[in-house]
Amino acid sequence: MKEFQTNEIRNVALIGAAKSGKTTLAENMLFEGKIINRKGSTDEKNTVSDYRQIEMDRQISVNASMMYTIFNNKKINILDTPGFSDFSGDIVSCLSAVDTAVCTINAQSGVEATTENAWRHAAATKKPVVFFMNQLDHANANFDNTIREMKEYFGDKVTPIQYPVNAGEDFNAIIDLIMMKMLVFKNGNGAPEIQDIPAAEMDKAEELHNNLVEHAAEGDEALMEKFFEEMTLSEEDMEKGIHLGILNREMFPVLCGAAKKGVGVTRLCEFLINACPSPADTPAVKAMNGTEFHNSNDDPAALFIFKVTTEQNLGDVAWMRVYGGQVAEGQDFVNPRSGNKERISQLLAFEGKNRERVEKVNAGDIIATIKLKDGRIGDSLVDAKVAEAAFEAIPFPEPIFQTAIKAVNSQEDEKLGGILNDLHKTDPTIIAGMSRELRQNILQCQGEYHLNTLKWYFDNVYKIGVEFSTPKVPYRETITKSAKADYRHKKQSGGSGQFGEVHMMLAPYFEGYTDPEEFAVRSKDEYELPWGGKLIFANCVVGGAIDARFMPAILKGINERLEQGPLTGSYARDIIAYIYDGKMHPVDSNEMAFKIAGRMAFSAAFKNAGPKIMEPIYDLVVRVPADLMGAVMTDLTGRRGIVMGMDSDHNYQVIRARVPFAEMDRYSTTLSSLTSGRGTFTMKYAEYAQVPADVQQRLLKEYEESQKEEE
Repeated sequence: MKEFQTNEIRNVALIGAAKSGKTTLAENMLFEGKIINRKGSTDEKNTVSDYRQIEMDRQISVNASMMYTIFNNKKINILDTPGFSDFSGDIVSCLSAVDTAVCTINAQSGVEATTENAWRHAAATKKPVVFFMNQLDHANANFDNTIREMKEYFGDKVTPIQYPVNAGEDFNAIIDLIMMKMLVFKNGNGAPEIQDIPAAEMDKAEELHNNLVEHAAEGDEALMEKFFEEMTLSEEDMEKGIHLGILNREMFPVLCGAAKKGVGVTRLCEFLINACPSPADTPAVKAMNGTEFHNSNDDPAALFIFKVTTEQNLGDVAWMRVYGGQVAEGQDFVNPRSGNKERISQLLAFEGKNRERVEKVNAGDIIATIKLKDGRIGDSLVDAKVAEAAFEAIPFPEPIFQTAIKAVNSQEDEKLGGILNDLHKTDPTIIAGMSRELRQNILQCQGEYHLNTLKWYFDNVYKIGVEFSTPKVPYRETITKSAKADYRHKKQSGGSGQFGEVHMMLAPYFEGYTDPEEFAVRSKDEYELPWGGKLIFANCVVGGAIDARFMPAILKGINERLEQGPLTGSYARDIIAYIYDGKMHPVDSNEMAFKIAGRMAFSAAFKNAGPKIMEPIYDLVVRVPADLMGAVMTDLTGRRGIVMGMDSDHNYQVIRARVPFAEMDRYSTTLSSLTSGRGTFTMKYAEYAQVPADVQQRLLKEYEESQKEEE
């Protein structure tokens, strides 16, 4: 492969709804660039992009794929992303590395829920967007209705650059509003035959052309002045204005085609080269220490790892964007996160599962490497001269679905942990870890479909049986009033025995509390509990009833019970323990005896102190289509949710509510079902609040039964 200069490179991510034709479009772009000599198809399971077994089985993209094509001696790096929202991690990763997003729209289905998801990620990363209205060769394709829908969802900056002449099964002709010519694709792929616009289409073409000229002029003051003087713009001026409009997200052009037939693909490639930004056109990228990189060979060499995959026979493959300098095989870099040196052993240009060695690449390019010692997604690799220049991490979406997971065979628990770590390495939206509190391994991801995909990997790749279950709720236990209890631990079994007696009073902790007058507090220690809340431990013993050396043992017994509360085994919090009396034995008293006595006295007092169970409450923000708000509100009410307010957002409603975490199991699945996939939500921990009386009784009964089963 020849060495491409920065201004000869275009970096694009294909985004859009599932089944909108991204993979087919990528296949045709590679075919037009003569990278492949035969087009594959998803039906035949032989595309460059969807080469993994799971993708061939399901006939959809599950992982992003890296490829490139060469058109008019320019290199177009293509990152084909999955369409389903559950795989948003790959969408965000790829958008972080490119300069333009090409969003495919199914001309039959219009703007789908997953189209909106892709659009939101592009908007969040401030990437220019070009729309490619695909599948205009289907009988139900409707260009005009789809454009109206796009403007409704994405605004008036959506601007047709082309429109179809004969949408439907015989579709092969497009009116190009820049060239003001009709493009006829007689053989599907390849360059079109350029013809004059038919008289029957001229009025519509001129109206849309004038609208395009106005939008193009808005991108530059000089062009606006020229437009007002001449009331038109040349093709060259239009392309300049469109280029600026795209770069500044002031225009979202719409091109047309039928990727399966190859219609419109060559013109799309030309448009990407002529109108869309090269890396040299984009703003400087600033590292967290303030160092700027301008996608220039004059900058110090700097790479950003935006994706890591695991490939058969290769191991981990790091996908990298070059933000500065030239990069060659054998070059040494520093990873600012770890301070370690990394050597680029190989530079590889990937075409799906195939790869080609590259000796050197220039600033702005996208490339891959293997055998890094410790290269993670979000890491920077920089020249030693700028060793502290780390780029900002990728803002991955927060998990919205969680489940408990365990190996069917308990002897494979350690293996399962390693697999989950490997999955997180390639997809940071997969988060797993053992919860000491819940005593469960909790797996978090982006939805139920995401989870089912992971199950496929467990079954077919890792060959390990796993079970999923509803995660336990991290309840808290506390008290509402004061109560006293005492406990004598006495054990005699030959030789020295065990003896310890503790008298204890518990009181609820709150800001501004006062100690009871009946005790003289000799010493008091305050402990911030790791799970939130406080424990106050007060020594009120007088007359030497309990030796001071046994106080740490009593405290240890209390802490053991705090970690496994008396009501449900949940963490206890916000308690003051007054040790006010007790007894010792000159021979048999020891630390173990007082630890047990302290633990048992605490349990007895706790149960008499108006105990209550507290549950985590989350702030929930739900964004739903306005016409579906009623069903979502009804569902929230059924989940014991309290609506705190609502706001309008275009044709959506944003509902702000507080909902108990215990009621949020599989909420992402329910919301998707209620809103046909268009509803989205975020949730954030707010506080702990007391559970209703009926819920507390149910929890106490369930815990009691579980304890009997364990016995």
